Amino acid sequence: MLNIVIFGAPGAGKGTQSALLKEKYGLIHISTGDVLRSEIKEKTEIGLIAEDIISKGQLVPDGLIIDILKKKRAEQEHAKGFIIDGFPRTLAQAEALKVMLQGRGADVLAVIALEVEESVFLDRLVKRGADSGRSDDNLETIQKRLNVYNTQTAPLIDYYKKDDKYFGVNGVGSVDEIFGRITAIIDNLK
Repeated sequence: MLNIVIFGAPGAGKGTQSALLKEKYGLIHISTGDVLRSEIKEKTEIGLIAEDIISKGQLVPDGLIIDILKKKRAEQEHAKGFIIDGFPRTLAQAEALKVMLQGRGADVLAVIALEVEESVFLDRLVKRGADSGRSDDNLETIQKRLNVYNTQTAPLIDYYKKDDKYFGVNGVGSVDEIFGRITAIIDNLK
């Protein structure tokens, strides 16, 4: 099973590349951000809780995200694999994902990290906020999200390197150039 995590700071291009990978490899795309935004839009109980947390630039609790992933994965039991973007964001989430997958006799094949300089993704996020109206793409919230990324998510690099699952990819260039770098890694692992 082709299970991939796409990793990187906010604005690194995870969603864009995930959509392309989904198409090329026939994967299920699970974007925790998209799921949460949908819950927020529908004003569900989860959505209201998540909206308050996200608006402060904080991470949604692990248990809630794991439950969402289990549900999405169960809905697509016969898929060739999946690509997750926006998760895991902490060591505890990485461990929970590992346990969840092992319970199904699976594992993560690769963690593809889009490596982008801070100034690049700051520009991308501010532009995305202006274009899409996303409330979490304003400079103050972006700075908070970057701080959370640097303190809580960046340690995942070493976690996945220990298992030889971490692959850093230059996330600067055209969408097609970046996609080519990613697919070269995946095709070599299959």
